[in-house]
Amino acid sequence: MNLSNLKPASGSTKNSKRIGRGTGSGRGGTSTRGHKGAGSRSGHKTKIGFEGGQMPLQRRVPKVGFKPINRVEYVGVNLDVLQGLAERFSLTTIDFATLQDHGLAHKNDLIKILGRGEVKSKIEVKAHAFSATAQKAIEAVGGSIEKL
Repeated sequence: MNLSNLKPASGSTKNSKRIGRGTGSGRGGTSTRGHKGAGSRSGHKTKIGFEGGQMPLQRRVPKVGFKPINRVEYVGVNLDVLQGLAERFSLTTIDFATLQDHGLAHKNDLIKILGRGEVKSKIEVKAHAFSATAQKAIEAVGGSIEKL
């Protein structure tokens, strides 16, 4: 096999319709453009989403909600997940690198510790944000928090 005998898989290509090659071809005359109107003229181009004057779908569908452009998105990590990590790997400090190593965060994520579950062991947690319940739960068992 070499470059001279390569060809596409059978059925993956088909011949294009040859337009404007005489009336015998079945696509002569108006060359599939119809009679008169802007679409039959050369240089005509419709805008994206134009539906022939009908109200376009993009304007018919109701718009709902609002997303502020300065929104800060956090990846939530709950207390039960932290407790599981601390028990499984006998950790006393959980920081961003630890969460990244165990697949709970990517390098550009911001981490927020949330309050579901409970913490039984004393751990030091370093994250970008903490919920009030998570902060109380960590400090109640003698742990500490540090905001990055």
